Amino acid sequence: MRMEELLLEYLPILIFIGLAAVLGGALIVLPLIIAPSKPDPEKLSAYECGFPAFGDARTKFDVRFYLVAILFIIFDLEVAFLFPWAITLTNMGDAGLYAFWSMMVFLGVLTVGFIYEWKKGALEWE
Repeated sequence: MRMEELLLEYLPILIFIGLAAVLGGALIVLPLIIAPSKPDPEKLSAYECGFPAFGDARTKFDVRFYLVAILFIIFDLEVAFLFPWAITLTNMGDAGLYAFWSMMVFLGVLTVGFIYEWKKGALEWE
């Protein structure tokens, strides 16, 4: 009897998964049935920002694009650590001062890294 009670606790999860699968499948199949599909050459043509493509899609990107993208990800994701830290800082009691100064060291390292990248010209796009 204990095993049946345990399995009954998973029933809402199974119902939710089943409902999500049915709804997801319906939302994929329904447009195929209802939506009109009459493509013409103009609709099938490639375009970039409203005008015809002028280059090959397989050209290599400049390495500076990747450098700026990686730097953005690094500094943007590090800022995401500030929100949970700021919320939990007031509820930490004695650990609040330690948490504050730990974050200040973390932000100091980020600032030094940002200044280093700026001085090296990694953010320049010329």
